[in-house]
Amino acid sequence: MQVIITDAWMARTRAFHLSGVKLLFSLLLLSVCLMLISAGMYHWVFMKGAREGWPIIGSLVRLVVKDEFAQRDRYVKENIEVLAKRLGEMQAKMLQLESLGERVSGLAGINPADIAIKPGQGGALIGGRDLTIEELDATLSALDLLASQRTDVMTVIESRLFEQKIKKMMVPTQIPVPDANLGSTFGWRIDPITGRSALHTGLDFPAAPGTPIYAAAGGMVVTQEFHPQYGNMLEVDHGNNLITRYAHASKILVKKGDLIKRGQRVAEVGNTGRSTGPHLHFEVLVQGVPQDPQKFLNAGKGLAASQVAGSKTATAQR
Repeated sequence: MQVIITDAWMARTRAFHLSGVKLLFSLLLLSVCLMLISAGMYHWVFMKGAREGWPIIGSLVRLVVKDEFAQRDRYVKENIEVLAKRLGEMQAKMLQLESLGERVSGLAGINPADIAIKPGQGGALIGGRDLTIEELDATLSALDLLASQRTDVMTVIESRLFEQKIKKMMVPTQIPVPDANLGSTFGWRIDPITGRSALHTGLDFPAAPGTPIYAAAGGMVVTQEFHPQYGNMLEVDHGNNLITRYAHASKILVKKGDLIKRGQRVAEVGNTGRSTGPHLHFEVLVQGVPQDPQKFLNAGKGLAASQVAGSKTATAQR
């Protein structure tokens, strides 16, 4: 394509030759320039009309702004409804947690009224109307306070239950020689050596030498020595002035000052000291006074039976 430009005043003529590529490029460049000029003029006219309140442009601006605010309000309302539903579910769960806390506190021996907790803090959100941001914020604050209170209650209950568990573990309720039959019981009997009536201050568990002896409860070893009457003797302090004694052992496996736990292997059956045959002589002393160990062991059997029954009941309810 050839373009000829003639200048009449200067009596001069110029000729330009445009190929297909150059022509296409020129048209594209011209189109872009026109688009930029149009956009700039549209923006200037629209902004000026919006600021000065031109009738047609002002109406268009108000319509666009109104539609934008309507969409935003609809979006916020939908999200508030979703949040309200989730808050209602959270409040229902908090009520369930509150009820569970009351039941567990009863098991722990704690009166909920003594922990300064206001009951009935939960409750479902009111339905059938639109909720405001302020109402949602107030509900969230109430839930946060209630959750903090429930956490405090559960912490107290956990401490009390842990304390009760520790106390149970410190009571000698486990048979020290599980596989042995019970020999002489606690009480008055004919002494096998002197043939006279004498008080037998513990329980005897006849067993083969070397049979393991297990701690009847957790505690601290306060005595580990050889006694003329008891032979190799071990005494464990369980707190609350309660001590268990293991006598006539062939071997002691712990030493004074050791902390031991329930069911730990502490000695082996023997025939040391004043003994007529291999056995364990087991005593329970409260404030230094011998008690019948059978009462403690029977309590352990009853506790184990109740735990098994409770486990079966829970399994059947699932």
